[in-house]
Amino acid sequence: MNLNKENLQKIKGLILFTIVVLVALWKYSLVLGALGFVLKILFPFLLGGAIAFILNVPMHFLEHKLFCNKRIEGTKWSKRLARPLSLTLTILLVLGVIMLVIFVVVPKLGSTIMSLGKNIQNFLPKVQYWVEELFNNNQEIVTWINDVTIDWQKVLDSIMAFFKNGAGSVLDSTFTVAKSIVSGMTTFIIAFVFACYILLQKERLNIQIRKIMYAYLKKEYVEKILDVCSLTYKTFSSFLTGQCVEAVILGTMFFVVMTVLRLPYALLVGVLITFTALIPIFGAFIGLFVGAFLILIEAPVKALIFVVMFFILQQIEGNLIYPKVVGNSVGLPSIWVLAAVSIGGSLMGIVGMLIFIPVVSVVYTLFRNNVYGQLRRKGLRVDNTSGELLQEQEKAGNKN
Repeated sequence: MNLNKENLQKIKGLILFTIVVLVALWKYSLVLGALGFVLKILFPFLLGGAIAFILNVPMHFLEHKLFCNKRIEGTKWSKRLARPLSLTLTILLVLGVIMLVIFVVVPKLGSTIMSLGKNIQNFLPKVQYWVEELFNNNQEIVTWINDVTIDWQKVLDSIMAFFKNGAGSVLDSTFTVAKSIVSGMTTFIIAFVFACYILLQKERLNIQIRKIMYAYLKKEYVEKILDVCSLTYKTFSSFLTGQCVEAVILGTMFFVVMTVLRLPYALLVGVLITFTALIPIFGAFIGLFVGAFLILIEAPVKALIFVVMFFILQQIEGNLIYPKVVGNSVGLPSIWVLAAVSIGGSLMGIVGMLIFIPVVSVVYTLFRNNVYGQLRRKGLRVDNTSGELLQEQEKAGNKN
């Protein structure tokens, strides 16, 4: 290798990078502390970026549908007011959903939960009677079941004693809790203002970021980064939109069908299915178990009807609604969806389940494009059915 000026700069950079890595591994605790401090400072802006990304999906839809009209598209007022009005309508829409949940759904859920406690007390003697009938021939089990009693007054006294003993610690921590609330509200306000700025000035920010990237990176690197960012945005937005719409449709179906069949807890189960259906694959089954348990306490026969209804609606949703609403928006085979949900759930819980599907989809798409590119450069083409090299077979046939 020629030791010219360019190669010497590369060697210096490699040596400097090696030293930085070694120091970071040696003083990893300090590095982690510094990263945590930086992350704490940047957290409001990262949260603002996440809020802007989520709000941009309905905002882009409203802006496209309301202002991309041939009659008003070219007017001056439409150019000035399209973005602010779309953002305002999006915020009002989100606030409307939150207010609907707070003032309509929450009171109904509260009354349902209050009645649930009474139903559990009435359900326990029934269970005891069923078990006695089941084990009627075994007197030892019957005697043990009869001896099992629950003193609800004692349980209530224990709970009250816990709150009395913990009152001092609660008062001592009041200042800390208030400080945390104020800090959280401040962080959210900063994040929300930053998100609004991003949404109102997203074209300008896009141009500024492109200028910086073209100034310090090579053109081919910038184009690859922009392609990955574009693919990531399309995948995440498609997944977010499709999953939310599909969850709302499924929850509404459960509420309507349960109301028609006069099954108890229709609103509670409908809301529960709506939220749990956001978790791919496993989410709806969480609603199945919880809903079946709630209905079982009140009416065991209706619980069986609910389970049958659940699987029927799941088939309708999986074969008719999901392919049309979500479709192949993430472009990920089923086996990799299951892997993404499992890995994301084990690493980050429910949030990981939601995030890992688009992330794995992006990685899968990039890897697939790279594989096809390598095959094209080698002049090969693989049959999707048999996995054989078609061009090698054609060459062999020509030789014969």
